[in-house]
Amino acid sequence: QLNVIIRASLQGLREKIDQLKDSLLRAVSTHQITQLEGDRRQNLVDDLLTRHRQLQASYQNEGPEPDVIRSSLMSGGFKRGVTNPWLLEESEETRGLGFDDLRQQQRRIIEEQDAGLDALSSIISRQKQMGQEIGNELDEQNEIIDDLTNLVENTDDKLRNQTRHVKMVDKKSTSCG
Repeated sequence: QLNVIIRASLQGLREKIDQLKDSLLRAVSTHQITQLEGDRRQNLVDDLLTRHRQLQASYQNEGPEPDVIRSSLMSGGFKRGVTNPWLLEESEETRGLGFDDLRQQQRRIIEEQDAGLDALSSIISRQKQMGQEIGNELDEQNEIIDDLTNLVENTDDKLRNQTRHVKMVDKKSTSCG
């Protein structure tokens, strides 16, 4: 009877791990959580799968030294030389918080980021407006410069013509004398 309970418990554990995987994939694909958080949770699910396999092997008395595996599983975790960095440290901000508290904290962080993005958006639109005004001012000044260039060229032509007339008058006045 104990074997039946253990087998059913292992099967139930496997089904729940599969449900966790499916939920995690949906949460990541619908952007309910960030990719980084999805990776962290995937590592936790992978750790659960590893523990399930170890329990399954221990139950079936397979693998190297099943008694060592069984006792290590019951005492808090058998590691095969690979440590999971996601499980080692939890930040002080989230330590001791429940699911609802974490969700609330995540919403607060998202609201702060949204406020920051709104401020950045207004700054960028103000800079865009300033750039457009500077562009308009440059266009006007370019037109003024073009007009001045035309006036200077006209004045230069008139000055050359007058200088030629003065030289002719001077030449004629010296030939008459």
